[in-house]
Amino acid sequence: MRNTKLFVTFAANKLKFLTMAKRFNTAVTCNPDLHYMVDTTNKMNVFERLIDDKCYFTITRARQFGKTSSLKWIYNNLNSKYLVVSISFEDTENENWVSNETFYRYFCNNLVNAFKEDELTKNVENEKFWNDAMQVDKPNFDMLSSKITEFCKKSPKPIVLLIDEVDKSLDNQLFLTFLSMLRKKYIDRDKRGYNSTFWSVVLASVYDIKNLKVKLRPDEEHQYNSPWNVAADYDLDMTFNPQEISTMLVDYENDYHIGFDIKEISEEIYKYTSGYPVLVSWICKEIDENLGKDWSKDGVLKAVNKMLKNNEARIFKDIIKNIEAYPELKKLLKAVSLENFKVSYYADNFPIEIARQFSYIKPDKKSYAQIHNLIFQQRINNYYYVQQSLSTIDNNGMQSVYLTKQGDLNMELIIRRFNDLMKKRRKSYDQEDENGRTFIEREGRFMFICFLKPIINGSGFYYSEPENDDGSRMDLVVTYNSKEYVIELKIWHGTEYEISGREQLSGYLAQRGLSEGYLVTFSFLKNKSEQEDPKWIQYDGKRIYEAVIECGRE
Repeated sequence: MRNTKLFVTFAANKLKFLTMAKRFNTAVTCNPDLHYMVDTTNKMNVFERLIDDKCYFTITRARQFGKTSSLKWIYNNLNSKYLVVSISFEDTENENWVSNETFYRYFCNNLVNAFKEDELTKNVENEKFWNDAMQVDKPNFDMLSSKITEFCKKSPKPIVLLIDEVDKSLDNQLFLTFLSMLRKKYIDRDKRGYNSTFWSVVLASVYDIKNLKVKLRPDEEHQYNSPWNVAADYDLDMTFNPQEISTMLVDYENDYHIGFDIKEISEEIYKYTSGYPVLVSWICKEIDENLGKDWSKDGVLKAVNKMLKNNEARIFKDIIKNIEAYPELKKLLKAVSLENFKVSYYADNFPIEIARQFSYIKPDKKSYAQIHNLIFQQRINNYYYVQQSLSTIDNNGMQSVYLTKQGDLNMELIIRRFNDLMKKRRKSYDQEDENGRTFIEREGRFMFICFLKPIINGSGFYYSEPENDDGSRMDLVVTYNSKEYVIELKIWHGTEYEISGREQLSGYLAQRGLSEGYLVTFSFLKNKSEQEDPKWIQYDGKRIYEAVIECGRE
């Protein structure tokens, strides 16, 4: 009987745990009671200080970057001292946006629903106020302005208005008129009283509403006037650093007691994501639900590769959609990602601005633009690689040919086969392209990666490190079967330059604790006597495989 009771108790406790267990969330707004979340208290305190200072501001971040979760935090945590009203402009059906009258009623109805349905703001009197407001004849923006003033003056607490999903309204003149009305009331509050309008207004969007420098339809001209230049500036990095990622993993470990190295895995997740919120949660979700809770570096890499194979993910679809919608953005991302052009991250031009707003780029240590994270870099690179003709780049064999018995990459064979391919195709490499450029390092890098990609596809990962701590750059790092391969790609400029390449590569290897590396040099020498067969050499205590790829003029 006692054993039966123990079993029933155990089963009940297990069922309770299963029904109450948190999970990693990538689909909707996070809830701390249901989802593992990074501790963002310090970041959210910035928003609280802005609201305390009566500021109007915009939370402008890329999609799935935590905008809605930030609004939810404000709603949940500041309602004790403010009346925080949260609405959304996600519903942009034409009938709501065809005239002043329809917008007036649409806005009032949003407030009616907030006071009728939202848990923290339910209030019959406030609901009735805005319900009655909807009943007026021939309403317009002057009436709406008066109703806002009337409502704010009678409220016992200052009112904070949160509006989510405003992007879908930015190209609508009625929305711009609405912002202009709020701006005028903001400016007039010094003489009319701070209770004459909303204490604070917070808008959430992908695009920079404060400047409104871009017209959001790619085929239209850019605009430079703004009805929202009253918005306060603030400096807040909403990506997650490794320490912040670890707060989520500590919560998870306390539930499951797996015993993994939280610091190491937090840093590994950051390495691939640069702290992009949804990518961080996505890796964790894959490991927890689909990879047998393999909280190791190899588990992180497996999760990343699974993510890269997902062609239905909204975040990846948006990347391709925006690249194809904005030709200038397409050109910029290719230049930054594949061609190693040095472009100032802070340049004031349309493609840089739109790439910043989408969080496709971030500044490196010298303020040049680089792709925001390694996952985006891989996905963006893949887009350009598939445009390369399969008849031009061919790996000459199945993946297994390039693997050792231990399942590692046979990088020596890969480079030899690449060399063979380039010999067959060298006759056109000295020709100028449409911009008058001859073959340079970025073309060689592109060709090598096109050759390498099918070999490691789905099992490995490759990336360029834009900058090392000493200011130098490593061309290519390949991770496969838990091993790293460093390949330096150069153009032949003589023996002294070759020695310099060896010094750079040996330095890279020392930084990463590796004993072997690869130096691939593209040569255009007519005298082939200086171009020896690929071979291993010893240099500064490191083993380096050198290959001179013959691209010379015949």
